[in-house]
Amino acid sequence: MPRLVVALGVTVVLGGTPSVAAPAAAARPVGAAVPRPETTRQIDWHGCAGNGPDTVGTALDTAGAECAELEVPLDHRRPAGPTISIAISRIKAADDAGRRGVLFLNPGGPGVSGLDMPLLVKHSSPAVAAAYDLIGFDPRFTGRSTPIDCTWPVSTSLRSAGPTKATYQQSVVLARRLAALCADQKAVLPYASTRNAARDLDVVRAALGEAKVSYLGYSYGTYLGAVYLQLFGSRVDRIVLDSNIDPTAFGPSLFARSGPAMQAALKNWAGWAARHDGTYRLGTNVKQVLANVELVRKSVDKRPLRVGDYTVDTHVLPLLLWVGSDSVSALTEESALLEVLRDAATGKRATPTKALADALDFIGGPAGSPVIGAQTTVLCADRAAASNTADYLKDIDRRRRTEPIFGPLTRNITPCAFWPTKPLENPTRIRNAHPVLMLNATGDTQTPLVGALVLHQALTASHLVTLRGAYRHGVFLTGGSGCADRTVERYLVDGVLPSGDITCVTDRTTALPSFPLRDQAIRGDQAIHDRVTRPDHMFESIWP
Repeated sequence: MPRLVVALGVTVVLGGTPSVAAPAAAARPVGAAVPRPETTRQIDWHGCAGNGPDTVGTALDTAGAECAELEVPLDHRRPAGPTISIAISRIKAADDAGRRGVLFLNPGGPGVSGLDMPLLVKHSSPAVAAAYDLIGFDPRFTGRSTPIDCTWPVSTSLRSAGPTKATYQQSVVLARRLAALCADQKAVLPYASTRNAARDLDVVRAALGEAKVSYLGYSYGTYLGAVYLQLFGSRVDRIVLDSNIDPTAFGPSLFARSGPAMQAALKNWAGWAARHDGTYRLGTNVKQVLANVELVRKSVDKRPLRVGDYTVDTHVLPLLLWVGSDSVSALTEESALLEVLRDAATGKRATPTKALADALDFIGGPAGSPVIGAQTTVLCADRAAASNTADYLKDIDRRRRTEPIFGPLTRNITPCAFWPTKPLENPTRIRNAHPVLMLNATGDTQTPLVGALVLHQALTASHLVTLRGAYRHGVFLTGGSGCADRTVERYLVDGVLPSGDITCVTDRTTALPSFPLRDQAIRGDQAIHDRVTRPDHMFESIWP
């Protein structure tokens, strides 16, 4: 059985992409130059299933989708230079007579495939699927698009700095190592930016023959959508941004302000666990449950815990305590996980639950196998990181009293501090008056409401739907609020925005997963099938 190593990097949110067979037409290698006419590129649509088992491709084909690859410039400043390939999918509007146009769909990330997003909308919102051609895509260097492969030996670099200077130095060593493994990709790393991904979308728009496009993006997809809107505002029709990123913070320090939201979600879970003490034996009130969390934390700070064939150390524990959803299934999994860790911390024999084993397998990563650090490449290309290692530790130490669990995680050093290239452009300043519909849960730990409010102010004609009292990531189509779903559908289908900002409440229980990293951990055909047939799995990416 695998043993946990000191690694974790990010989703989402917010990492690897789903393991799927190669597309029918292979992505063009980075750097391959091809002659292109100056006129609009032609799209050669074909089936989506590749050779061999390909559940996503087969599901797309079954749903009537078609797929294609489109050549775009590696460097948009040199349109006749080297090109890369962008994979796209399409399910045509179900109602030809009432067709509104095309709707670009992005599930988040960065580094998360969106090729199967049309399946989610077709399954969950027939009204939207009737009005739009649904366009999924894998952003540059992601999924079936031309990849960047830094051959990382771990699935993610996100991890906690731990309690001491010595444990922080272990984070520095890992971050430096992962950055060094990307050095042979220096020729392409600077072009992984969100600005270039937005330019790719405009190439897709032109190839589709559309004067304007509509857009629905979640998590990181809100930042990509906001950048596209800022760069190409005259080409945007209706735009919906769900679980929003602070546009002034996107980059290596994205999670710096997430600690309080994470602590609030942990306290919300503790209340649920207290109401189910008969099952999990963690305490009959919030204080007692959190005392068990503290017991586990202090134990792990002294020495790693043995859980079956796994080891849980101080770098990993905060990720396991990161409660990404308030669904019953998520709260149940978190309670069972803490029960196991509490037993291990008190010297009892501890056997991991399946959810805990899956999380540890992902966090530890398949040692020695190549893993694409697509998320980190985008973060590092978008904004430069501070390089003074002592400054990170000072910041963490200042937060230890108020954020003892999550401060060392959210403010830890990243590979971007040692990145082999610098950003080619300044971050995009978002400021415009295009109408936008935004949604955010008040207790979102991955894209906290405080960041959404920054974007709301920057988009001066935006309308914000707040999902009150919800500790989850993703609002529209997650099964949490009919009020929110109706508001989005009325806008996308009928063009009607609310008169101002509105508040919705959750009105039914969903089955959203608990681990924010699980989107990256999807492996094998069965897991991909679960993602396609259970659309709530689409909203877990950390960058999420």
